Amino acid sequence: MTSVRWGVVGPGRIAAKVVRDFVHMPDAEVVAVASRSAERARAFADANGIVRAHDSYRAIVDDADVDALYIATPHPQHRAVALAAIKAGKALLVEKAFTVTPAATREIATAARDAGVFVMEAMWTRFQPAIVRLRELLADGAIGEVRGVQGELGVNAPTDPQDRFYNPAIGGGALFDLTVYPVSFAQMVLGTPDTVVAHGVLAPSGVDVEEAVLLGWADGRTASLFTSLRCATPGQMRVYGTEGWIDVLPRFHHPDAIVLHRTGREPEEIMRPHTGGGYVHELREVTDGVLAGRTESAVMPLADTIAVQDALGAMADQLGMRPQEGPAELDG
Repeated sequence: MTSVRWGVVGPGRIAAKVVRDFVHMPDAEVVAVASRSAERARAFADANGIVRAHDSYRAIVDDADVDALYIATPHPQHRAVALAAIKAGKALLVEKAFTVTPAATREIATAARDAGVFVMEAMWTRFQPAIVRLRELLADGAIGEVRGVQGELGVNAPTDPQDRFYNPAIGGGALFDLTVYPVSFAQMVLGTPDTVVAHGVLAPSGVDVEEAVLLGWADGRTASLFTSLRCATPGQMRVYGTEGWIDVLPRFHHPDAIVLHRTGREPEEIMRPHTGGGYVHELREVTDGVLAGRTESAVMPLADTIAVQDALGAMADQLGMRPQEGPAELDG
């Protein structure tokens, strides 16, 4: 195999942005798109120069001319599509949040490992050039021993009960659209937390509107995080160490710059702009993995996805949420 043929499941806003970055991928192309609406699939295909438009998810899973799928459906629908695609031997890039329950995430991860199929969560943050540089600096001891993470991510979202942010049937709430970002960032920097404490507010529909989260580690390290669907915030992260700190400038989940503060020295701004819309970097990871015959990413391994989903699950329990996970079987 010298190139990877991609299919898109769920032709929505985020999929349109991701597809545009394939122009930077000479060894990959999008050859098919699927929606449960034939009209939506055809319109997306026509707008993006895609040859085949399928009117069901099953059809694209069964498409023998597709090697990898990008799943961009609402969160609760990820489970059925992912399990069917893994059974069909297709590599997967699954939008975050990976699912809405820890059990479903483990189910998909187990199926992928058993089948030897490449599956990765689309946490684009980890592949941004500025974040790659951040991780290099931390590994080199630029700020000494890392002891804490602090940050926030908020938007002033529409309050319509049927909007995706507030509709539990399609995985609404801050937890799966926003909180997943800072939690994944903290887990990337500090590892899997030992304790999770969350305090927040629920909407009448039962989804979370905002929360403050404290993650703790047995050796005293902490991550203090805040996310909100009603408060627009800068979206910045700060990593603290015994010899300085690093600011990840807004918005931290797709930054172009970080600022290194070494104790007793002048701040150093480090620019590492992303390519295209910023999605090409995660697409590169999956495409390279498939071409090399790998079954997981070393940067965004399934173990990290499971750890983050476990933390989100603990938060949901503490906040009183009851996420509505989708079925395991693909019906169309």
